[in-house]
Amino acid sequence: MWLEYWKDHWRSWLLLLCCAGVFALVFWLEQVPVRAAGYGFLLCAAICLAAGILSAARYGRRMAKLRRLGKKPLADLSELPEPETSIEKEWARLTAGEFEERNRLLEKDLGERQETMDYFTLWVHQIKTPIAALRLILSEDTAHDREALSEVFSIEQYVGMVLSYLRLSGDTTDLVIRRCDLDGLVRQAVRKFAPLFIRKKLSLEYAPMDCRVLTDEKWLSFVLEQLLSNAVKYTKEGSIRIYLEEPDTLVIEDTGIGIGPEDLPRIWERGFTGGNGRLDKTATGLGLYLCREICGKLSHTLSIDSEPGAGTRVRLGLSSASVRFE
Repeated sequence: MWLEYWKDHWRSWLLLLCCAGVFALVFWLEQVPVRAAGYGFLLCAAICLAAGILSAARYGRRMAKLRRLGKKPLADLSELPEPETSIEKEWARLTAGEFEERNRLLEKDLGERQETMDYFTLWVHQIKTPIAALRLILSEDTAHDREALSEVFSIEQYVGMVLSYLRLSGDTTDLVIRRCDLDGLVRQAVRKFAPLFIRKKLSLEYAPMDCRVLTDEKWLSFVLEQLLSNAVKYTKEGSIRIYLEEPDTLVIEDTGIGIGPEDLPRIWERGFTGGNGRLDKTATGLGLYLCREICGKLSHTLSIDSEPGAGTRVRLGLSSASVRFE
């Protein structure tokens, strides 16, 4: 603190020393008695030292308060120390104007964002009605109907992705943390994609899992479905394996087209589709981004190993040391 105080006030103290030197020179030239001059210098030195200590203490208190305020977002300008000089008052006036403008723009942005979220949430719920109607109209009696049902399933997946994105972007994610049966969640996801397995003639290698994990059932199901969806989408032929590696790491391995090494570092970015996404024009670049965000909130880990033409291996670490509710 003393070093910072000296850096900010060294010019004033240097000027004071220069003045003292001028007085000493004048006293010497005028043959002023040393004793009289010494008393004057000692008295001035005591006054300057006391004033310096008080000034440094006030400086230290103000600096400590500013540093405490700097550790958290500033909610109100009244928390700042009172300005003491004319230039500080001018800075405070300018800061107050910028602060008010920032708050106005923030409130406007939050209002527009809430309106957008409300609109898309309403749209998601409304679009579910015609999708359900299409499922009732279509049957699996003909190849045409089976093809149409496959497209309806894809629409449902994208709608669910939009709703999950909106929920993650909101203030809460309605987490309900409890012990869940992993085998049941995986089987539920596999049953959902069974028609696509049959349509693409893909084999599934899966063994029952005696494992319970601390997680949110709904959000973990979303992650499993997204990972399984990617595995089925980008596997033209061959098989998909689902197994446990170590006590709490779920692995989904496919024999698909794989991911290029130049794309792997960016697959978690929002909206990034990469080379595979450019081949599949329907890719949104949101699936893996949402999976990573959800796993972060659940304290799960997610990693991917892949090689073009040799398939992809996804590892979902399900140990939960802590869960983020914010």
